[in-house]
Amino acid sequence: MQVILLERVAKLGQMGDVVDVKPGYARNYLLLQKKALVASAANIADFESQKAQLEARNLETRKEAEALGAKLDGQQFIVIRQASDGGNLYGSVTPRDAADVATEEGFSVDRKQIVIPRPIKELGLHDVHVTLHPEVDVVIKLNVARSPEEAELQASGKSIQELAAEEEAAAEFEIQELFDDIGAAASEDEDLAEAAGVETPETDGTDEEQPTT
Repeated sequence: MQVILLERVAKLGQMGDVVDVKPGYARNYLLLQKKALVASAANIADFESQKAQLEARNLETRKEAEALGAKLDGQQFIVIRQASDGGNLYGSVTPRDAADVATEEGFSVDRKQIVIPRPIKELGLHDVHVTLHPEVDVVIKLNVARSPEEAELQASGKSIQELAAEEEAAAEFEIQELFDDIGAAASEDEDLAEAAGVETPETDGTDEEQPTT
């Protein structure tokens, strides 16, 4: 099926190009999103008559997108979600979630502009593309964490696995310190008893062999 593009479409062509596409792709995406028209003689003639206006409008919207993109590109947004100790989310982060957190921070972004190749189902930092215009694409970072404190640690470069390992090591250290303190206290008690002349179970002779009668 032949269509004439009304704007640049990635991997397909530029505004004004007549291209061959599959009927389903044309009907369900290009025509539906008003990115193209069926390449009939009437539509091609209509496009040529409006080409200058379309190009001017495209230039204006591209400049607006570039201005927003200059501020948005590289921004990091925190998304708080529940997750297991292993870092797997109870659900996933969607384009709507990304658009919502960006909008809350003052950036006008629509969920349809968010490109997430595969669902985000793990804690951590995730790069997400935002298509502000057919010719303007920027990248933001979603910091998916269970709490603002965890997000701050992740932003510093630590992964959830590293955080879990540190917590486990800290717990083991505390347990070892507890046993060391108990051992030191027991040893101190023995030393005090010996200094006072009191026999301890190890030295009171109860284990010595008794004479037989």
